[in-house]
Amino acid sequence: MRIRVCLAALAVACGTVSAATALGANGLEPRLTKALTGTSLSLGKTAALAVDMSTGETIYAHNSDVPFAPASNEKIPVSFAALTRLGTGYRFHTEVYGVGRRAGSAWEGDLVLKGFGDPTLSSADIDRLAATIRARGIRSVTGRVLGDESFYDTRRAAAGWKGNFLGGETPPLSALIVDRANGWPALSPPLLAARALRDALARRGVAVAGRPGLAVAPATATTLASDTSDPLAALVKRMNRESDNFYAEMLLKQLPAAEGKPGTSAGGGKIVIATMRGAGIPVAGVRIVDGSGLSSLDRLTAVALVGVLRAGATDPLIARAFLVSLAVTGSSGTLKDRLPALRDVVTGKTGTTNLACTLSGLIGRKIAFAVFENGNPVSPWAARGAQDRFVTILASTTPTG
Repeated sequence: MRIRVCLAALAVACGTVSAATALGANGLEPRLTKALTGTSLSLGKTAALAVDMSTGETIYAHNSDVPFAPASNEKIPVSFAALTRLGTGYRFHTEVYGVGRRAGSAWEGDLVLKGFGDPTLSSADIDRLAATIRARGIRSVTGRVLGDESFYDTRRAAAGWKGNFLGGETPPLSALIVDRANGWPALSPPLLAARALRDALARRGVAVAGRPGLAVAPATATTLASDTSDPLAALVKRMNRESDNFYAEMLLKQLPAAEGKPGTSAGGGKIVIATMRGAGIPVAGVRIVDGSGLSSLDRLTAVALVGVLRAGATDPLIARAFLVSLAVTGSSGTLKDRLPALRDVVTGKTGTTNLACTLSGLIGRKIAFAVFENGNPVSPWAARGAQDRFVTILASTTPTG
């Protein structure tokens, strides 16, 4: 608080004008409120906040501390927590363990394919694992290829999801999943993965005697092959720009699992809130039930979301990865076709379910904002129109260079 007061005093002494002061002087509050109104929209079910990035001064606030359903803006605090706790260079990994012993060119026993939550694991990765085993001189496996998903729990969905979300909005969740579980629900994700490795081994000339199955790798198993994902910064960029629900759910479970705790959505939610609280972000009313924002039980406040945006954008350890992950108006991701008149001016995150339509982000590097519209259902077209009007007014009144 003392720093914020000193910054404000310094601005006055130097004759500079903050974004908040400029907007207040122009009397924009009624214009911004009017921008948020529209057919089928209710101000009682709307929250909005705009804050000066440099001083933290409030430019505009409406229901800013009231909890609302966030839709995919849920991914913003999940990204912040993941980048903060795991680091921008963190990589997921997948292992092939041998249970048994080597006898010449044969592995006498089983191979266990263990997943550690990589949402990007593909058939190409599995083929490389098979190639590594072949390169070790192994030509036959007397046992089976077994899939191990024990790094996470076995819940395929999260609380508060509609029935059609699983398999529609996101693949099933598992610590071991290849090609986003193509072939589910006929077979479980870890069984599909085990079958994929067996088939890849066969293509490489490694015969496996038994059928694919499931198991938990013992601690005494021998590591035979490993695969790693791209760095976390790259995964978060794909997740936020295109609003990938599956990546978000896997990241949430990874947070506790990476700390040696059960890999659950509930455990991940607790870590997200703890990370926010540790950064001085208000968390009253915040509820993180899943990673994607699909859950009807999720709740965020505008003040919490704007707090995350400011914290992520100013933390020197994660700022670049955090900012690059956001979509850009008129240019990329889910904002590619929105606000063309503000091309490359606004970076942000969209979100839409039948209960919520949201937009948050940064206007230049001057203003952080968040707009929530809730309803049962909410009209996405009306909500997006209100959000675009709100952002356009802010951008046209404040220099964003």
